[in-house]
Amino acid sequence: QARLVESGGGLVQAGDSLRLSCAASGRTFSNYAMGWFRQAPGEEREFVAGVSWSGGSTYYADSVKGRFTISRDNAKNTIFLQMNSLKPEDTAVYYCAAGGFRGSGRDSRRDAYDYWGQGTQVTISP
Repeated sequence: QARLVESGGGLVQAGDSLRLSCAASGRTFSNYAMGWFRQAPGEEREFVAGVSWSGGSTYYADSVKGRFTISRDNAKNTIFLQMNSLKPEDTAVYYCAAGGFRGSGRDSRRDAYDYWGQGTQVTISP
């Protein structure tokens, strides 16, 4: 059974960095677009970043552009989200998701992603 497991969340101060990982098991996602989403309390889950199946293209929400970097290691069936210059408004549960076969990673719609992890909490203190 396909499974995505996020790790790397935690409590840090504004301006700090965190690196999230998402390890896939049960199947390989090396031919699938992957993405990171986040959901703050009382808010809808929103797209943060996407990466194409090859890793050659990446896309970001305007709110994180220039601060976050998504990447993938297909040999390890793992994707990453490097988060720098963190702000209190980045506080949320972060989810990784697997999208379309040979997808570009551009699609920010939640229903474009078929597999989801359980999420990891990221909390940024002022």
